[in-house]
Amino acid sequence: MPDIRFYHLMRRGLDEALPNLLEQSLARGWRVAVQTTSRQSRTRLDESLWAYRPESFLAHGTRADGAPETQPIYLTDEADNPNRADVRFFVEGARAAPVLADPALAPRERTVLIFAGDAEKDAAREQWSELLPLGQKLSYFKEDDARKFVLTAERNA
Repeated sequence: MPDIRFYHLMRRGLDEALPNLLEQSLARGWRVAVQTTSRQSRTRLDESLWAYRPESFLAHGTRADGAPETQPIYLTDEADNPNRADVRFFVEGARAAPVLADPALAPRERTVLIFAGDAEKDAAREQWSELLPLGQKLSYFKEDDARKFVLTAERNA
């Protein structure tokens, strides 16, 4: 079972924070899956990543793009994992527990739940409680004034 991390956005929005985390994941040689809560959110994220930085390129795709198993970053609104992701990001309150319960869907290295705002924070708290019985290490990181994630809480298996 992968390491489970909660990243609380305090200064940036998802569209600003996620690309940096994706770049770090790719730099480690990891394949990535990002799960949203709806097709509309997935489409918005897809468009955001294409426009993220004109001088760079974050190769990514969806099932609609074809050959999802070849995508270094796979965007989805479903509990699927065709690119055999090493790290999986759950955004906008997407539920992690159903994916982690299935070894074929779970990422190999890390699970990251990213949230901002009160509604997503409440959903993240629910997921923390739901994931605790899995017996995995849970870590909570909060974004500081310098926009860095700082470990502020941990529960070990």
